This record gives sequence, structure tokens and C-alpha cells, in this order.
Amino acid sequence: MTEKQWQFWIDRGGTFTDIIALDPKGELHTHKLLSENPEQYTDAAIAGIRHFLKLDKTTKIPAAKIASVKMGTTVATNALLERKGDVTALLTNQGFADALQIGYQHRPDIFALKIERPLPLYREVIEVPGRLDATGHEIEKLDKAKTLQALQNLFDQGYRSLAIVFLHSYLNDRHEQQVAAWAKQIGFQQVSTSAATSSLIKYVSRGRTTVVDAYLSPILRRYVEQVAAELPGVDLQFMQSFGGLTSAEQFQGKDAILSGPAGGIVAAAKTAEQAGLNNIIGFDMGGTSTDVSHYAGQFERSFETQVAGVEMRVPMLDIHTVAAGGGSIISRLHNELRVGPESAGANPGPAAYRRGGPLTVTDANVFLGRIQAQHFPKVFGEKADQALDTATVAEQFTDLAKQLQMSPEKLAEGALSIAVEHMANAVQKISGERGYDVADYTLVSFGGAGGQHACAVADKLGMTSILLHPYSGVLSAYGMGLAQKRIIETESYNLPLTQISANSFTQQLHQQIRKATIQLEAQNDSLQTQNIQLHLQYQGSDTLLDISYADDLSVADYLRQFAQQHQQEFGFIQGDTPVMINSVSVEAIGQSHQQQLSLTHRNSRQAEPIDNCRCYLDGKWQQIPLYQRGDLGSAQTINGPALILEPTGTLLVSPNWQAQLQADGQLLMTKESIAEQLPLNRQAARSDADPVQLALFNSRFMAVAEQMGVTLAKTAHSVNIKERLDFSCALFDKNGQLIANAPHVPVHLGSMGESVKTVIQKASNNAIGALKPGDAYVLNNPYAGGTHLPDVTLISPVFVDDKLAFFVASRGHHADIGGKTPGSMPADSRHIKEEGVLLDCVLAVKQGQLQRSELEKILLESKYPVRNLKQNLNDLQAQIAANQQGINGLNTLCKQFGLQTVSRYMDHVLDHAENAVKNLINELSDGEFCYQTDQNTEVCVKITVNHHRQTARIDFSGTSLQQYNNFNAPYAITRAATLYVLRTLVNQPIPLNDGFLRPIDLQVPAGSMLNPDYPAAVVAGNVETSQVVTDTLYGALQIQAASQGTMNNLTFGDDTWQYYETICGGTGGGIDYNGCDAIHSHMTNSRLTDPEVLELRYPVRLETFAIRKNSGGNGLFKGGNGCERHFRFLKPMTVSILSNHRKVAPYGMAGGADGSLGRQYVIKADNSMSVDLASTITLEMKANDTLVMQTPGGGGYGSATAKDK
Repeated sequence: MTEKQWQFWIDRGGTFTDIIALDPKGELHTHKLLSENPEQYTDAAIAGIRHFLKLDKTTKIPAAKIASVKMGTTVATNALLERKGDVTALLTNQGFADALQIGYQHRPDIFALKIERPLPLYREVIEVPGRLDATGHEIEKLDKAKTLQALQNLFDQGYRSLAIVFLHSYLNDRHEQQVAAWAKQIGFQQVSTSAATSSLIKYVSRGRTTVVDAYLSPILRRYVEQVAAELPGVDLQFMQSFGGLTSAEQFQGKDAILSGPAGGIVAAAKTAEQAGLNNIIGFDMGGTSTDVSHYAGQFERSFETQVAGVEMRVPMLDIHTVAAGGGSIISRLHNELRVGPESAGANPGPAAYRRGGPLTVTDANVFLGRIQAQHFPKVFGEKADQALDTATVAEQFTDLAKQLQMSPEKLAEGALSIAVEHMANAVQKISGERGYDVADYTLVSFGGAGGQHACAVADKLGMTSILLHPYSGVLSAYGMGLAQKRIIETESYNLPLTQISANSFTQQLHQQIRKATIQLEAQNDSLQTQNIQLHLQYQGSDTLLDISYADDLSVADYLRQFAQQHQQEFGFIQGDTPVMINSVSVEAIGQSHQQQLSLTHRNSRQAEPIDNCRCYLDGKWQQIPLYQRGDLGSAQTINGPALILEPTGTLLVSPNWQAQLQADGQLLMTKESIAEQLPLNRQAARSDADPVQLALFNSRFMAVAEQMGVTLAKTAHSVNIKERLDFSCALFDKNGQLIANAPHVPVHLGSMGESVKTVIQKASNNAIGALKPGDAYVLNNPYAGGTHLPDVTLISPVFVDDKLAFFVASRGHHADIGGKTPGSMPADSRHIKEEGVLLDCVLAVKQGQLQRSELEKILLESKYPVRNLKQNLNDLQAQIAANQQGINGLNTLCKQFGLQTVSRYMDHVLDHAENAVKNLINELSDGEFCYQTDQNTEVCVKITVNHHRQTARIDFSGTSLQQYNNFNAPYAITRAATLYVLRTLVNQPIPLNDGFLRPIDLQVPAGSMLNPDYPAAVVAGNVETSQVVTDTLYGALQIQAASQGTMNNLTFGDDTWQYYETICGGTGGGIDYNGCDAIHSHMTNSRLTDPEVLELRYPVRLETFAIRKNSGGNGLFKGGNGCERHFRFLKPMTVSILSNHRKVAPYGMAGGADGSLGRQYVIKADNSMSVDLASTITLEMKANDTLVMQTPGGGGYGSATAKDK
């Protein structure tokens, strides 16, 4: 920076633009403007610069006065959220036009009948011939004539932005580059290729990232050009999502999504390092949400992030966002207090803002005196000259408090507690996933609302220090000034780690380093340092760990580091599994042109309070001092409780905390002492559920279950559990009643309780001995609470003070549990033993020790033993770790609140769900329905509603008897399907638990196909009949037409490979909504393996993945379409298919048409076609045979002719 020049650091947010100006004297100034104010200015950033330079709107900005402008912007983010990017077309491989829309087939909300999948960002998609195999070799040439014609047609229609996405282009981008050259010749202005956007494996997420880049880059470029036009000759730089600056010319849409928040993390890290702190949790609380992040000496980045419903496959700073901010709405749901996730936004904003807004977290702070209206800017009302409206806030809290039968103060304080719980859970999530203890960290608080809640969040997490920068309210803007230019080049390697010294590796790495350095130098910067990260994985796993590369490290050094990190994060290592170099990232970091700013505080006089304020803390009103931060003297200490006013917010110093001004101007808050919390069971407590505590315990129970799921996914070895997420974890009371179940796979959700009750029953009659601490039982018996044999459940009793208090359980779909065919899902099984090894309350863990020899004997000495014993035992150990996580979580709750209180709120949680179903019953009518299946069986139900007693009888009498096939569904599945349907109809954010079934008299005839006896085969009952039961219930209630009614189970394998997937289809139309195309419905929500990963790992080629057009039933509200998948087998394989609706179509409702039948057939290697295959079949595929799977569409709802009336 030369003499007499300014620097401007800008964070252009969605609502406000924050500007920090560094003047020629080295002094900092701040300014805040509305981001959109067209009556006053065209751009907030330029208006802010004019403000500091004292220029009017018409005067040209003198470039000579400005050294640089560094900016973060939400322009791209807002365009993505609001779907206001450029009109974009997609060009991809033949057969894959719909693959990016289908994605990984899972639905975002498992309980939503009206499924709202984000619309594609592209408006049109074109398929062209040309294909690479999984090694990057060409197997079909590009068709130049067809491709040029397709491009010309798009151009003639007005498209100027194009995304090009070809399979395996991350290995070889020749096809993409050729098409890009043709497109530019034709005149396309924006051409984004997937390999240039992200050179990493995964067709879907890389492809979606490419579309985002094509969609947003033109919008971003126009904004950048608009700013640059006002600043000719000025060094204009923009913050990228991964935490580095780039020149305006190089700023791309794909790197702009987290442009603003990235500045905050950079500043948090650098200001903490200035204070001598290296381990921090970033806590950025704004109006609508809170961002939390982790930093321990280097920036952590994610290479796969979901933003606005779109998977992004580019490096971004790893930020976890939770919908809890100052604008989070406070409301009532029955007798439970709710906070968020809805937000009041900037308009109307909180109730206090005088625009008719709802009660929010900000209003709770105003009401309790934590925000002092008389010391808050008077910028409200029609003339923007009035104070916060405290009267309206008090009135609304009083009204809501009356409804919940509590005092307004307790209500407001409780709302803040709930918000804090949400934010603390977000921190616990990122810490739990990484395996570190946040008690050893400092909370760096920033954002407009952070200071009011920092102490409470730290208390909740057991943290004892908090750092607040003088510019904490505008820290993201401050971070722009501290950041450096950075280039990140990431490339796929897919090599064994043992080849790290080979010439092929070093040559590619040196080329990668050179490429990054050249890009940095092209931006008039030079290399200060570089950071090279190896992204390593066990062969066959998708889980990557980052290990720093250095020339002097050996293969053994890398293996040791990888093993240590894997052990820390996942709790195990696989010593005999090869470690692979998945990819390598090279980060080139430019020179730091910004000296660390000195904010030394020179005021030696100790400040006195400017006011004493009335504030509600710890259950009572108190008078506490209020200070101006700018008045504080050097090293002055403020003991809590106290308020400290800042230019951009208010800081609450809670009781037992103290704030001390540091020499660099930052405030360091530390915990004086940890006051012993009075357990709720020893407090004076109402006998009914306290609305605040009900919300908090709901959240706490769910958090324990979700952390169990995080642990299981992390520590599991098999793809089914680790990556397809085919598992569930749950908490139960001592009677085996389901209390909380993390929202994983629906068919598991309500069925595990029957397994727990089996353990309780066997213990009570001494069949398995007494339950003891440290023991765990494994079970998959479908006649004793299991579903089908691959779903293995581990059940652990939880003891508190030597008394049985609860149970925890985890269920995972093991890739193979024996049986006639690989994958344990034979199409033709008739006896349970043909489906695998049956486990009936086997003591798997005794006093904390895995009973390995006993388990090995059971798993191997069966008629059809398991095929991969090691993987079974490893996945079982992962379930043990998950259960232990649940035990620890429940014990922690009991230590905090007492066993009596925790048990009482388990009862209240059940009561809450029961009341929700009773309210639902008031709206239901009697109904009955019979559902035909392809197996010539019938599932029948009769629902009888008693409105007076608020109960319902659900009777499956009339259902076909137990069958001599494998479509028998154990009782636990029928129960789970019923529970799922009730939860979808309640349609409120209530955790799924057994309270939903309390008002229900569920009758399932013994010996029927829904309650079979040993030795009935059941493998299809879990995956197929469960879907039938669900649609039968909807049919009886006349709620929704049938969805595809099947999971389309496909298993293929041999002695080396085993693969299993379920395939999506169409959902049914409903009373006021269309069905959804090609998505999972009802009792499953497992993910599909990405096409590139599938082809890399298995000898198969996916040649088509498309929406099956016109397969959904017609109607006033149409059924969703099914999908079509073509698999070409490259080696001989055994294939098993379990499916339904190949003979009987999914029903339409209320005059709507049925959905189309599903279909499957084989195209032989000689191109001859087989006849249609049966719903269930096992067959041998030869090399180059192609299996075609066409899944059913959903039924339509209402007569199509009604549309025209």
C-alpha cells in the first residue's frame, strides 16, 4: 500500500453490506448499508466507498486513492437460493439426461408425502453419443455431426450458458474439451466443463457443480464488471468459498457460494492466532442462521457440500449451518414450545422492529433486558426514527405464556435455552465427527447476535473461554483484509499409496504444483508457501482422510499417520486393507500484503458503567451494570453479570463469567467457576410437562440418537452402512418403548422396539440370564422383533446407579449374513435358513468384551454361512461403538438432570406424540382397503375410528395366510409401517416414538403373511411387503394414491464382488399435489452408488439412468414417473431381483389412473432380447449381457377431466 491510499474490505450480505476502510493513516473505520436500496444507490459496496471518500453519486471515484478493494459477496448464493441464474443448458452422455435430476434418489424429508425436490438449474438437457470407461479409455467416439447439430439447436433457442458433463471425464477430459471448443465456436458465452470445474470422481455431484458454475458465473461476471467499471485500474479481489482471495477476472460461480462466510472464518482464525489461540470453534450467529466451524492450526475444507439442495464437488471451508438465529420464530406446537427453523427474515423481522413481525429470539433478548431498547439505534417505524417496540414484545410474550400456562419470563428464557441447544448441538456434531473435545477449545464469537448467546453456548459445551474481536459484528469484512490470494488445484490419482515414490506420481504432482503456481503468478502475486494434502482412503471406501505431503516422508510414515487419524476418528484400522491415494490437493498461497493490524488499546483509565439495567437472568430480575466497550481501560476486567455495548451489538457477560480487555483490543471471557447445576428432579416442578423442557428433552434425546448414527456411519466397514446409510439408531425406556429414533431408514424406525421387548422378555423368564452392565445382545430373528436377516440389531441395556434404566439399539443392513445367494436376498427362498444365519438374542458383548469365538462359531457353522466374516464382525463392532455412544449420552443426561427427570420426560415425550395422534384421529374417517400383489396375495385392512374416545382400530384381518415364498412380513414390519403412516399424517416435527401407537388398537392375525410363524421366509417381506402395507393404509384412508409399492431390490455378485441396491420409482399423487419422479418412497430412503464409483469398483457398466416418461398415472394430480436403469455386465455374475408391481399396477385414487407396471428383461450379448422377467428371479448373466430395470410409476389422484372444468 502506497502513501495516501485507502483499502476497502467489504462483506456484501443478503441484507446488509459491511465495509471496513483502512485509511492512509492506518486507521480503521466501519460503515453498514442495506445491500439493496435502489432509491439511494445502484450498488452498496460502491456507495460505501463513496461515503468514505466523501464523493457524491456523480463524481468519478479516483483510482489513485485506492490501493485495493477486497470483497466477499452473496450475489451468487442469492441467485442460487432464489433460482435467478442464467438460462442454462446441459449436455451429457447418451442415456443420462435425467441422472443429475435423480441424483442419489433419496428424498430430503422422509415423512413428507408431498415431496419437494429442488428443480434442476438447467432448463434443457441434450444427450450425445460418446463414452469413456471407468479407466478413462474411449469406448465410443464422439459423434461430431450430432453434437454440432445439438449445440446449434440450443444456440438458436437462445441459450448462451452451457454445462458439459461426461462420465469419467475426471480421468480424461478430451471429449469435454472438444465439445467446449465447438460450443465456443458457435458463440456460447459461458461454457463450463465438469473436469475443469472439479477433477474429482462422482458424476452426480461433479455434474451438479458444473451446472451451478454455468448457471451462476454469468450473473457473477456481470456484477464483477459493474463494480470494476466504477473502479477502473483498482486492484479488485474477491473471496472464494475455500478461504482465499482471487482477482476479479478469475472469480467463478462455483467458488462464490460461501464467499461471505469464508471471510469470517479467516478472520476468526487469524485474530485467534494473534491472541495466542490455535484451537477455536467459530460461532457466527446472524439473523436467520448460525454458522459453526473448527480450526486447529489450518483451515478445514470439505470437497462435497450441499447448498440450496445442490451437491457441490469443490473445496469449501467446512461450515455447519443450523437454522437458529436472531430471527428464529418462537411458536407453540400443542404443549411444546418451538424455536425455528422458520425465520422472520429481514422483512418483517422481529416483533420489536415495528413491522408486524412474529416473536423471535431477538424479541426474547429484548424482553429479558439483554438488549436494552434505550441503548439501541432508533431506526424503526415509518420514519426510521423510533426505538424498539418493547410494548408489543411484552404483549405477545404474555399472550403466548397464557396459552402454555407459564410466566412470560420463563417462556422467553426457555426460548433462548432452546435456541442455545440447537446451536450447541451443531458444534457437538462437528466435534463428534472429528473426535475432538471442545472443552479444550476457545469459542470465537462474531456476527450480530453472537455476543448475546456466547456464554450460554459455551456453558452448554463445557467450554471455558470466549474471544470477541473489536470488529466481531463485522468480522467477515475484517477477514477480507487479512486474507491472501490462494489457488487450489485438486486432481484424482486413484493409486495405491505404495506408489507415492513412483515416477508417475511425482510427475503428475509436479505438473499440478506448477499449474497452481502459474495461476497465482498470473494474478500478479508470488508464492509465499504451498500446502499439499493427500486425500487417502482404504480401498473400497468412500471415506477420505487428509494427510499433509512432504518430500522426506516414506510410505511407512504416511501409513502411520493415516492409521493414527483413522483410529482417532473412527475407532478402528484395517491393517490388511490397501490404502489408496484418492486425490491430491495443491494449495498455492500468495504473499501476505497486509500486516497484522495493531489494535492496541491505549486507554489506561478503568471505565465505569454508563447505566444500570433491569435484566432477567437465572430465573429472576436483576439490576446489572452496562458498559461501553470503547470506554474500557487496558486489562480492565468486567465480572458478570453485565452488559457491554459494542458498535455492532450487545455482549452479555453471564454470571460466573468475566471479560478482560486484552492488549490487542480483543475481549477474552473466561469462566470463573462452574456452578453445580441443580437437577430438575430436585427443583420444584410441575407434574405435567413443562413446554420448554419438553422441547429441550425432545432435542436432547434426538441428539443422542443422531450421535449414535454418526458413530455408526463413521466406524462401519461395509458400503451398505457407511455410504448407503442403511441403518438406524434409537433410544428406548426400560420397558422397550421407542423414545427417539434418528431419521434414517423408515422400515427400521418402528420395528426395533419389538426386538428390545424380546430381550426384556427372554431376560425376565431367564432364557438369556439377567441383564448386566456392559452386555449387548445381537438379534435378527424375524419372529422375535427382527425384520429380515441382513438387518442385524444390537441391543444394549443402560444402567444408572446399578439400576436398569433404558435401552439403546442400533440396526444395520449387513452386506451378507449367509444364505443361498451373495447378499443374503435370494429371490426363491422358501425357508428362513436359506436366507442366512438366524441370530436369536445372542450375547455378543459380555462385560464390554466382544464374544468373538462364540459369534464366529454361529456365523460359520450354519448350512449357509456368512461369506465375509471379518466384515460382519467389523460392522458389529461399529454397532457396539454406536451403542456405547448412546449409553454415554444417556448417562450424561442423568448426571445433569437426574434419572427421575430424564425418565419423566421420556414419558412426556410419549404423551406428546399420543396427543398429536389423538388430534389426527379427530380428522379421520372409517375406511377399508384390499391390496393385490404380484404373488396373488392380498393385504386387507379395516380402520375404525372412535372420535369420542380419540382411538382407532387398525385391523388387518382378511389378509392372505402365510406364504410359501419370501414375501411374508414379520409383525415388527407391519407395526413399523403403521407407525410411519401415522407420523406422515401428523405432519409435525415430533420425533417418532411409541406414543404414536398408544391410541391405536393394532390387530395383525397370527399365521398371516403379516405375522408369519417359523420357518417362513421373509427377505422380501421387509423390502417389498412393507411398501404394500403402507399403500394399503393410505388406500383405506383415501389420502394418497399408491406409490411404486416396491424397492426394486437388485443384488449381483460372485465369490469376489457383492453389490446391492434398491431402485427408485414414482410416488403417488395426493389431495393437492403431484407425485414425484424417480425418488425413493415410504419405507426406504437409501442412497444409490454414484455411476462412476459403481463402474470403478464393480465389473459393470451403467448405460442408462433415466426417468421413465409417462409411467405415472394420469389424474387431477399426476403420479410420479418411475425410472429406467441399464446394466451391462463385464463379467459373468449371479443376479437376484426382488420386486413387485410387475403384474398388478400401483392403484390410482378418486378417479386417477393407475401407475405403469414395472418391467425387467435382459438384452443378450448378441442383442437378442429375453422375455420379461418375473417379479422375483435369480439368473446368471454372461459377459456383455445387459439387464434392463424399469420401475413402476405412482398412481394418479382425482379425475384428469376435472382439470378442464
